[in-house]
Amino acid sequence: MLSANREVGAAENSVTHQPIISLRDVCKTYVSGDVITEVLCGIDLDIYAGEFVAIMGASGSGKSTLMHVLGCLDTPTSGTYCFSSNDFQAANVAGLDRDQLALLRRDTFGFVFQSYHLIKTASARENVEVPGIYAGIAATDRHARADELLSRLGLGDRLHHKPNQLSGGQQQRVSIARALMNGGQIILADEPTGALDSKSGAEVMALLKELSAQGHTIVLITHDANVAAHANRIIEIRDGEIVSDDGASPADHSVVRKISAERSAHDGALTTIESVQMAKRALQANWFRTLLTLLGIVIGVASVVVMLAVGEGAKTSVLDRINSMGSNLLMIRPDGRGRLGANGVVSLVPADAKALALLPNVVAAIPEMEGNVTARYGNLDVSTKVTATTWQYSEARNWPVVWGTFFSENDERSYATVAVLGKTVADSLFPEEDPVGHYVQLNNVPFQVIGILDQKGATGWGGDADDVIFVPLDTGALRLFGQTYVRNITVAVSDVSAMDDTQLLMEQLMQERHGGEDFRIRNMADIVDAVSETQNTLTMLLGSIAAISLLVGGIGVMNIMLVTVTERIHEIGIRIATGASTRNILQQFLTEAVMVSALGGALGVVLGVLLGLIGVALGMPVEFSAGTMLLAFSCAAGTGLLFGFAPALKAARMNPVVALSGD
Repeated sequence: MLSANREVGAAENSVTHQPIISLRDVCKTYVSGDVITEVLCGIDLDIYAGEFVAIMGASGSGKSTLMHVLGCLDTPTSGTYCFSSNDFQAANVAGLDRDQLALLRRDTFGFVFQSYHLIKTASARENVEVPGIYAGIAATDRHARADELLSRLGLGDRLHHKPNQLSGGQQQRVSIARALMNGGQIILADEPTGALDSKSGAEVMALLKELSAQGHTIVLITHDANVAAHANRIIEIRDGEIVSDDGASPADHSVVRKISAERSAHDGALTTIESVQMAKRALQANWFRTLLTLLGIVIGVASVVVMLAVGEGAKTSVLDRINSMGSNLLMIRPDGRGRLGANGVVSLVPADAKALALLPNVVAAIPEMEGNVTARYGNLDVSTKVTATTWQYSEARNWPVVWGTFFSENDERSYATVAVLGKTVADSLFPEEDPVGHYVQLNNVPFQVIGILDQKGATGWGGDADDVIFVPLDTGALRLFGQTYVRNITVAVSDVSAMDDTQLLMEQLMQERHGGEDFRIRNMADIVDAVSETQNTLTMLLGSIAAISLLVGGIGVMNIMLVTVTERIHEIGIRIATGASTRNILQQFLTEAVMVSALGGALGVVLGVLLGLIGVALGMPVEFSAGTMLLAFSCAAGTGLLFGFAPALKAARMNPVVALSGD
């Protein structure tokens, strides 16, 4: 009926007197506070390959603890446990570490438990495949192997049924198939019929006898003498001591067949595909909790993306406004210590600008006078600012005229009363008509409008850059201001990289002309750098605030993973019993944490972009960058790795006996 493994050697070998399991003076003691409980007391036991052994005893006699020690789920407190097989020659189990014990369980033992111990969220096929995953059996071979085992156990039509869709007998058959997945050289059956009806129990015992006949070593744990009677050797245990052993001689077992399973050589790590698939099934099993975990990460990542995009957009907006004034400019202003003239302090005069224009690397030197005036057209008037300057101003300041023209050099020489309006002034005085060609009164002096400047928007300090009127320098000095000194001189340079050298020449020239330093020079490039640094600081501040949301999301991931580990203790015990190493469990739970965080990061980036686009539609300065999005996503995935490590490590270090007893 049943083929127990993929390869059952045809050659028959006489049984030697070398036991496969040998226990000498094995004791197991549990300590809980001041209470010391000795469960196993000096057990001496030899089990030979191919034996069908029943260990019988009442509840509390120590038989289950003995099975845990035999199956390497637990280690003895004292004594020696030697295991000898083709792969483990006379290995002292007491000296093996957790991963070596996992390897021994994976390749040698198969467990059949009274309560079946199936993973509730996995199908029958997936439950059977679990040992094969940790043995490195390829997925296609693993599927075929599981299907073959289940079919021969009469469950070929139940491959995709979950445990809650199977009867008790069917679930026990699934656990037997799982025990045989990697060969099942030694099958440890702990009360395999205890939870079954008589008919199902008889079927299970028939299967175990058939497996024994095929060469498997069967160790049956039971309290029922009728069940124990199926074995060839009966050992009775009482109060942690073996009180009887019918002592079937190894010579009675004239034939033992070599049991093996094909598996790939690997380092014990799960493949990425296996890790992702297992994590996906686990996350889908409780999708609502996964959704809540995702929500924290999504909000955190979206906050980071939006905050940094807004900060970068604000920085770009401010820098654009400053750069629109010209980042290749040097601004000279009086410092209040100039020569005393008829109209007060005279520090800068138009002649200074003409001298500065002759210096190397200087494109233009533009003097500016400024004052407040009342501008009137018809029955409309506004208070605004007038700047008297030279014809090169528009080009040097990168401020083009969108309608009409800027005044010319000839207009300056002829003291022409012409004006160029900023957009705000033009809209205020001429709301419904073209201003060009009309005359406006500036302090009762008529000026003809010859052009309208492009809209510039707010200044870097919050003013309205378009609330201004430009007139020729000499005309403004004579007709509006009645003065010869200028408020400042703007110097445009050709080569920005030589800006510092040009500034030094300007300082020397101005000191010679003024007999001292009664002026200040401001480098617009330095202002741009200072503003950029300030905006970077503000952007980092916004990003830090948003990162707190991501941190909170990460803490949420850790909390959820800790709860998940607690709820899945039973599953962890099953996986450890079927051969999962510390590395396997750690990898599985870390993969789940990173998957949740990475998915949340991707959704968070999408949400952040959508919120940013809404901000753009509302007129906010928003600037996205691929680097920012990648950084936010990477931080999310890293958060999952960081905060998922502690729960994963807790799961990986769990005691398999304690885990199997958990619900």
